[in-house]
Amino acid sequence: MTAPVVVEQVGAAATHPLRAALLRQGRPVEIAGDDDPATLHLAARLPSGEVVGVLRLHPQACAWRTAERPWQLRAMATDPAVRGTGAGRALVTDALARLTAAGADLVWCDARAAAVGFYERLGFVVVTDVFDVPLVGPHHGMVVGLPVS
Repeated sequence: MTAPVVVEQVGAAATHPLRAALLRQGRPVEIAGDDDPATLHLAARLPSGEVVGVLRLHPQACAWRTAERPWQLRAMATDPAVRGTGAGRALVTDALARLTAAGADLVWCDARAAAVGFYERLGFVVVTDVFDVPLVGPHHGMVVGLPVS
């Protein structure tokens, strides 16, 4: 079953409820740079308007790969009720297409260990050993190269 989502650019505040519920328990929901004009926030919405997936992208050098125009994918979350329906895939696919069109050449993330398979199915590759993010848990560094026109 595929979730009938629409992916759209939103303000940071639209991502906060899902971010708070799934990613930032016990920590501030805002992330430094959320309001930077270069930061891009995307949301996956159901036809009802409900936000069921969010992510944040911003230009940021990658510690593991050299790139001219790298971006970091961060604060990715999907509502557990729609996991496995394609909502997360639609969100990341749209994000990569937007960054490709904008001239980015690499996207990287600190992926929670449980999400590594999801990102691998979207073309990301693991480039680090497991590392711990305090208060969050085990992660892997992952990257995906983007086509440069």
